[in-house]
Parts: sequence; structure tokens; C-alpha cells
Amino acid sequence: MKFFTALDRYIFRLVLMPMLAVFVVAASLLMLDKMLKLFDFVGSQGGPVNVVFSLLINMVPEYASLAIPLGLMLGVLMAFRRLATSSELDVMRAVGLSYTRLLRVPYLMALVLAVCNLFIVSYVQPYSRYLYEQLTFELSTGALGASIRVGEFNTLRDRMSLRIEQSRDEGRELIGIFLRVTEQKGQVLSITARQGRFLALHSNPNTVILRLTDGQIVQNPVGQPPRVLAFTRHDLPIDLPSVEKFRMRGGVEREYFLPELLKLGWSKDTSEETRNVVRASLNYRLAEVVMILLLPLLAVSLAVPPKRSSSALGVFISIVMVVAYHKVNEYGEQVSSLGKLDPWLALWVPFGIFAAIIIWMYYTLAYVPGGQPIGALERFFSNALKRITRLIGKKKMKGFIPETPGSTDSEDEKEQTA
Repeated sequence: MKFFTALDRYIFRLVLMPMLAVFVVAASLLMLDKMLKLFDFVGSQGGPVNVVFSLLINMVPEYASLAIPLGLMLGVLMAFRRLATSSELDVMRAVGLSYTRLLRVPYLMALVLAVCNLFIVSYVQPYSRYLYEQLTFELSTGALGASIRVGEFNTLRDRMSLRIEQSRDEGRELIGIFLRVTEQKGQVLSITARQGRFLALHSNPNTVILRLTDGQIVQNPVGQPPRVLAFTRHDLPIDLPSVEKFRMRGGVEREYFLPELLKLGWSKDTSEETRNVVRASLNYRLAEVVMILLLPLLAVSLAVPPKRSSSALGVFISIVMVVAYHKVNEYGEQVSSLGKLDPWLALWVPFGIFAAIIIWMYYTLAYVPGGQPIGALERFFSNALKRITRLIGKKKMKGFIPETPGSTDSEDEKEQTA
């Protein structure tokens, strides 16, 4: 018999497209939310716009580790929900195909995605996080050309103040310049110019030339009257401030690779505080990866609605369960990193509870005759929706009933009381 039959290829196509769509949508929503914050941050630092996209690219691995489980679960759920609502699942079950057999392809996809996610959280995500922190550091220190802000006074070397009205050519050409320079002998120069341009010196990379055009210089020597000089072109050397070097990778636990976490977590030379943080991060990453292997069971359990029902309650519950598990893991990591709880209790006990719930739901659907794991919730929400619909209908009908003449407020109050 063929390992991949036509049925397996059919299920693969049903799972693949929703999975990719959910992955792209989830990652895009997370990146859009982060993009707004990054635009504000880069704008406040006066940095170039392309830095925002560089920062977003370094955040992709972190968002991918969250979007991969969600995409897999909703892809499998949508595929089996389509099979169930079109009665194709009933035909497959009637010819002797079990749910375990139908989950062959989804589990192969889950294994591949689990390996990919393990590689992401082990190597790609820590390194991209380090690059993200490096970019933000360089942006804050002005190493990316973000030190000249339009409409504000910029201080250079504590003896020079510069203000510009407009900036062109990515900050190389300046319009409406006011410059105030304090020399070592105490003389103060106030310079105004119509425009200026930065020029680099190949002989001295730590100094740039600010070439000013059409301006005036007001000299204010100590103990002498001020003098005013007009110029057509004036070159002013500016010493660039020294830029600090960014730290090496590994400043925080999120930047360590998985083998480094294993080495630090069980090293005798590691302090107790560092050991708690490292072990919490290690167990958090592994718990997030192992959970992917249970998502196909959860998706199938919530994908099959009760007979004669087309409710999408399972989709809502699946998203709530995955997000809740992720938030519980984040809280467990924070608590265990503070040393208040052992990582095994804070992270693997919730995993065991979620795993037990998922296995019970799958067993009820696959092996209990007529079993429906969310049947009670389906009935509850169905009855609640019917009651809400009736109440809305009664209020609408009551608004169309005309009032009888001669009725008094006391009679209305009696009727309401009755």
C-alpha cells in the first residue's frame, strides 16, 4: 500500500492553504502593531525610515514562533470542519477510516513545524533579538545618523548647538541653519546660513565638514565688541562624538542559544539568580515547542460540530485555549525566573493539564459512540442565543403596540409590576 494515498494528498491540500493564510495574517497583525510603536520610537530619535523595516525583520522570528502553532491548529481545524460540514467525514468513517488514520498527514506537518520552531527558538530568535537590541542602541546613540533632529536644538561635543528648519537628501543637505559655537578661549560664534551640507573627510573619518552657504557669523570675543561677518561659503569642521560599542551577545537570557542555556543552567559557576532565569527560559522554549505535537488532536476535537449544527464555537474555543496556554507559560516563566517556583512546576504542570484536557476531548470524539467534547457548550450557547433573539424580538414588537387612550401612569406601573 502507498504511504501517501489520494486521501492524504487531499487532506494535505485542505490543511495547507488555511495554515499559510493564518500564519501570514497572524504575523502581519503582530508586525503592524509593532510597526506603529517603532515609527514613534524612530521618529523621536530622528532616525531614517529604513531602520524601522530593519527592526521589523529582526522581530519576524519571534512572531513566527507564535504564528506557527496558531496556523497549524487553525489549518487542521478548518480542514476537518469542512469535511464534517460537507458529510465527507461521515463517508470516510463509514468505510472504516479512523480519526487516527486521518491525522497521519497533519501529524507529519506538525513534526516538521515542531522541528522548525525548535530551530527558531534555539538559534534564530536569540540572534535576531540581539541584532534588534543592537539596532536600537545604535539608533539611540546616533550611530545611524539619527543625531540631527529637525526643529530642535542638537548638542554636539557640549560646545556646539545646531538647529535646522528642513532636512533633505537623508540629512546631508540642511536648510535654515542656526549654529552656536563656544571656542576654547571663551569666544562665542553665532552662525546663520541659508543652507548647508555635510561632507566626509577620507583622511579623518572622525571629522566631517559642514559647508555653509549664504550666511552671517556674529563673533563675540571676551572683553571686545561683537563683529558681524557675511560669507558666501564657509567650511566648519565638526568632530563626531565617539560612539560606544554595543555589548557582546548574551546580555540577557533571551539572547542565549539553547546549548548555552543547557550549559549555564547546570554549571557550578553560575549564580543562583542566573540559574533560575536560564532554566526558566529553557523550559519555556521547550514547553512551547512540545505543545505543537498536541495541536492536531485539539483541532480535530473542536472541528467536528454536533449533528444538524453548523456552529463555529470550536474555532473560538481553540484560539482561546492556545492564547491562554501561551499566557500561562509566560507567567510561569516570569515566576520561575524570580525563584518563587521550580520551572518544572510552573511550566510543565500547566502543560500536563492542557495535555490531559486535549487527550480527553480527542478520546471522547474518536472512541465514545456519539461523543461530542463541546456538546454541552454548544447547547448552552445555542439556548443563550435563542433567548437573546426572543428578547430582542419582544422589544421590537412592544415598540409597535399603540398605547390605548385613557391609560394612566398608575395602570402602567401596575402592569409592569404584574
